[in-house]
Amino acid sequence: MTIRDIMKYIESEYGIINQTPCEVCGGEYFAEDLEIVLIDEIPFDVCECTCSNCGHERSFMFTAPFIELKNHKNILRKLN
Repeated sequence: MTIRDIMKYIESEYGIINQTPCEVCGGEYFAEDLEIVLIDEIPFDVCECTCSNCGHERSFMFTAPFIELKNHKNILRKLN
């Protein structure tokens, strides 16, 4: 994956977050923290978000195909 592909992928994640209303009040979420985690050896982007209206917190999880598993430990150390 090129850096452009990675950026498009991450932009699409933020698009999903921006289009998802808060389940408590219907407000908009904003991203507070983004990290890469491994779940069963599969890399995921986990974005911690907070509603700008009521403060409700929610995590969004997306697969992270741009992380190569052969180097995932080094990449995770650098990203987190």
